[in-house]
Amino acid sequence: MNIAGLQKTTLLDYPGKVACTVFLQGCNFRCPFCQNGEILGGGEGDISEEEFFAFLKKRKGILDGVCVSGGEPLLQDVAPFLRAMKELGYSVKLDTNGAFPKKLKQLCAAGLVDFVAMDIKNSPQNYSKTAGCAVDLSAIEESAAFLLEGTLGYEFRTTVVKELHTGGDFVRIGQWLRGANRYFLQTFRDSETVLKKGLTPCSEAQMQAFKQLVKPFIPNVLIRGEE
Repeated sequence: MNIAGLQKTTLLDYPGKVACTVFLQGCNFRCPFCQNGEILGGGEGDISEEEFFAFLKKRKGILDGVCVSGGEPLLQDVAPFLRAMKELGYSVKLDTNGAFPKKLKQLCAAGLVDFVAMDIKNSPQNYSKTAGCAVDLSAIEESAAFLLEGTLGYEFRTTVVKELHTGGDFVRIGQWLRGANRYFLQTFRDSETVLKKGLTPCSEAQMQAFKQLVKPFIPNVLIRGEE
C-alpha cells in the first residue's frame, strides 16, 4: 500500500468519531482545485504499512475510526488494508470520487467500510470539466445510486469554486441526488499546492444562495463548518 501521509487526529473528517486520516497515493482525476497535487501521480509512499499499523495499535482506545482518503483510494487494492483496520476494532470511513462502483460495492458488502464520503464534482453536464479529465459519468451515477439506497452511512460533498460552479449546477445536483441523507458544500481554499492557479472561493452570500437552491431537493444540505 502506497501511503502518502497521515493526519494523526481529526474531529471533523469522520462524523461522530475521533479518527485519524490516512492519505493514499494516486488519483484518476485531475481536479483543478485539488489541494493534494503532490500525491496524484502515485509512486512510493512516505509511510510504510508497518509504521501505520504500529500507530493504530498504539492509539487503540483513543481513536474510534480511520478515514481512508487520497487521491483516490480505490485505485489500489485496499481490501486487505481495510480488513486489517477492522481486525483492530476500528470503524472505517472511505473518501472516494465514485469512479469505481464495483469496488465500492464489494468493499461495503464485505463489511470493510462503515461510512462513505463521495465527492460530487459538479452537475452531470459539467463533470469532466470540473474533474480535469474525461469521466465515465455512468460509473459516478452508479456509485451515487448505490449510496442513495442507504445501506450504510454516507455523505455527498462538493468543493465550490467560483470559476467552475453556477446556480444552475446546484439545481441539477439537487435534482440528481434528491432525498440524500446529507450533502455538504465546501468552500474552496487556495494554497500553494492547488493544481490550477487563479481559482477563487465564492463569497459567503454566494454559498448561502447555492445552499438554498439545493434545499428543496436535499433538505439536509449544509455548508461545511456550519452548526
